[in-house]
Amino acid sequence: MAAIRIDEVTKRYDGVTAVNDLSLEVRAGEVFGFLGPNGAGKSTTINLLLDFIRPTSGEVEVLGHDAQAESVAVRSRTGVLPEGFSVYDRLTGRQHVEFAIESKETEDDPDALLDRVGILDAADRKAGGYSKGMSQRLALAMALVGEPELLILDEPSTGLDPNGAREMREIVRAEQDRGATVFFSSHILGQVEAVCDRVGILRDGELVAEDSIDGLREATGADTRLRIETTSLPPGALDRVREIDGVSGVNRDGNTLFVACETNVKTTVIAALENAGADIDDFETEEASLEDLFVAYTEREATA
Repeated sequence: MAAIRIDEVTKRYDGVTAVNDLSLEVRAGEVFGFLGPNGAGKSTTINLLLDFIRPTSGEVEVLGHDAQAESVAVRSRTGVLPEGFSVYDRLTGRQHVEFAIESKETEDDPDALLDRVGILDAADRKAGGYSKGMSQRLALAMALVGEPELLILDEPSTGLDPNGAREMREIVRAEQDRGATVFFSSHILGQVEAVCDRVGILRDGELVAEDSIDGLREATGADTRLRIETTSLPPGALDRVREIDGVSGVNRDGNTLFVACETNVKTTVIAALENAGADIDDFETEEASLEDLFVAYTEREATA
């Protein structure tokens, strides 16, 4: 079952195309990372899901509901942490959460939600005095009201310190374990890589990639980086490695080698060094990061 289904959606503003022929499916129960440079169309897509704006053409379905005809039903089952959330300065943190509980007509304990996001000690302070990170935590507490089936998190790590970002990831995983679907938009690629099952990469309003991170690595042919510790490197050993099909670069720092290569030639590299008489103490593999993949897709599309 799909939690989100976007079918051939285009959105234009006064002749400017923000989203172009976008088709995307997010499976129920997965954490889906939605990525793209500024202006790629991520916020437009989220606004389409929530019926804040209407598509020029195409269809949007959320949790089995038509996002336009049944927007109230969608919102009642969805928790949203919007980008740039603004607090009501004169209301306390607890009053914010109580308002969200009343709006959704649930029986949540506001203190339990504030405790879960780490700001229970500030529950009775006016939110106008909250830091940016505290405001983000408050917005997350409000999004969690009613145990939503779908969580839409737009730049959720904004303003959070490393500890706060870690706690955010833990909450995302716990929500997935509960059975929720999480649609997670962020420019902090390490956060996405740590929690997402699949990712979609948007550029200029078009989806240029959609897969697991491993699938994206395979599709781009992104190099693996081998770090090899040696005791000795005989003359000619590096030349043998450079001659291997699938090796794109070899660098040396003393007795440590860094070899950029395709995943399927790692064992060939090690064998070539040993056959050349090198004594290998240890080696480790560093896969291409999500940041590497993001650059590969966005730069490739920009220059194609």
